[in-house]
Amino acid sequence: MITVYISQGNRLAKLSDQHQHLGEAVWIDLEAPTVAEEDAVEAALGIDIPTREDMQEIEVSSRIYREDGALFLTAQVVATDAEQKISIGPVTFVVLPDRLVTVHYHHPGSFAHFADWAARHDTPIRCGVDALLGLLEAVVDRLADILEGEARRLDVLSKSLFGAERVQEEADGLSDVLRRIGQAEDVNAKVNESLGTLVRLLGYLTADKESHSPLRMAQATRTQAKTLLQDIRSLREVASTQADKVRFLLDATLGVINIRQSDVIKIFSVVAFVFLPPTLIASIYGMNFEHMPELSWTWGYPMALGLMVVSAVVPWLIFRWKNWL
Repeated sequence: MITVYISQGNRLAKLSDQHQHLGEAVWIDLEAPTVAEEDAVEAALGIDIPTREDMQEIEVSSRIYREDGALFLTAQVVATDAEQKISIGPVTFVVLPDRLVTVHYHHPGSFAHFADWAARHDTPIRCGVDALLGLLEAVVDRLADILEGEARRLDVLSKSLFGAERVQEEADGLSDVLRRIGQAEDVNAKVNESLGTLVRLLGYLTADKESHSPLRMAQATRTQAKTLLQDIRSLREVASTQADKVRFLLDATLGVINIRQSDVIKIFSVVAFVFLPPTLIASIYGMNFEHMPELSWTWGYPMALGLMVVSAVVPWLIFRWKNWL
């Protein structure tokens, strides 16, 4: 799908007739493009659109390179589906002197948010660099929102794990905690991966001072890019802190599970210890020897039962006295 945006005054406008205005566009967004759509953009702009396989390459040389007077930058960008599940996929930013082309095969909500925001506010977007920085700011804002939401959920998870009511909860509650910790780690890893690719991308932009660069960034634009880079680095620190908290919660949960298992094993051990002496007495008087004086006693059976009870109660009292139960 091709979506074409042009600059009208200081606002971004979406065109209904997409293919007829490719040469006028300041931003062309290609979402899961067909071969025909790729051919139309390539013919209009004189560039080669990278394939999906090319975008998934992890080498830096495959993610940041120049070709045909354009700068190709690929970053991992998160997206949220209708069920609020976080996914991640590559987005290639093709920066030309007068326009920006984005190529992706998933649906980042930050792109639609930026387009809507730029259509309602006076935001001068006159070239590809302006559109690129605006999009990156929207992406970073979305990542910050995700980290903030995850921080709140981790606080709730921590309180539920270490709260007094946790002692009385069943094992399935701990299984749910483990599942939520796994989800938190997955989201944090995806956010951190996205931030890492954005750091490399913006690090290249702020360091690129070649005169033949298609960017030709003004000092104010370069300052904006450096500020955005600082924001990303601060978010990476937050993501790193949250990763440490996720690991701590995982260790704590496994520790609680081990304690619960130890309590169960302790109960079985106490029960076995309490019934061991009565079992010994019953075994003795279950022998079929001819010369056993107690077998002929009138009170022999009550005596044996009494010994069993006493031998069971005394260990139980000792355990209670030692606060082992």
